[in-house]
Amino acid sequence: MTLNCKGALIDLQIPKIMGILNITPDSFYDGGKYKDHKSILVQVEKMISEGATFIDIGANSTRPGAIAVSETEELNRLIPIVELLLKNFPELLLSIDTFRSKVAEESLHTGAAMINDISAGKRDDHMLPIIAKFKVPFVMMHMRGTPKTMQQQTQYTHLLKEVLQYFSERVAKATSMGINDLIIDPGFGFAKTLEQNYELLRQLEGFKTLGHPILAGLSRKSMIYKALGSDAQNALNGTTALNMYALQKGATILRVHDVKEARECVQLIQQLAS
Repeated sequence: MTLNCKGALIDLQIPKIMGILNITPDSFYDGGKYKDHKSILVQVEKMISEGATFIDIGANSTRPGAIAVSETEELNRLIPIVELLLKNFPELLLSIDTFRSKVAEESLHTGAAMINDISAGKRDDHMLPIIAKFKVPFVMMHMRGTPKTMQQQTQYTHLLKEVLQYFSERVAKATSMGINDLIIDPGFGFAKTLEQNYELLRQLEGFKTLGHPILAGLSRKSMIYKALGSDAQNALNGTTALNMYALQKGATILRVHDVKEARECVQLIQQLAS
């Protein structure tokens, strides 16, 4: 599988790493940590040097219970950072974590390479037309409700079947509009209980039937630290363990806070396969 990012074909035969850069004050793990240009540039340079292919920027927290900031606030936080990063790292492949089409459009105009939408285009009817216009890769995540309400919407009759049906419908709509570079994110932690998260992870290879790359976003999430009786700050070892498992189950992109450790998982998976 390949992704076309700004004219370059990214080969996913070897899994790739997406480094997380949250420029929000309230993200669950690194909220407020990167709030000035120097700290942002240092962190992005570190992630690139450790092996990140993509950097995913979020300016609107999607942690459980989070209340969305205004579109204007999201743009004011985000666009200057997109400009800063592309000025300093012109070849950088930036992914923008947003469900708003205007934010996506402005970011793509500024030079971003892909969009990562927690709602798979459902919260903004203009999102898919923007993706089709710019012809960029699009990460489609599964969730119900909003980050504020999602944890009250965890009732499923058949979890995998219902999530696959959701993606089948979203993929069909996207492809009908000429969008081909789609990435599937099961949405660990979004409208799912701890047990449901592990059920989906155990069945991750089932998403291969959709015919698109699979992104695993497990990094330091509560499904790890609650199972271990710990917290997000102490969830790196658990994250590494589950990233390795996700790779064995078919994940082709790992979205992580800790790039070096994720890259080592990919290297060891490659060694096992050789």
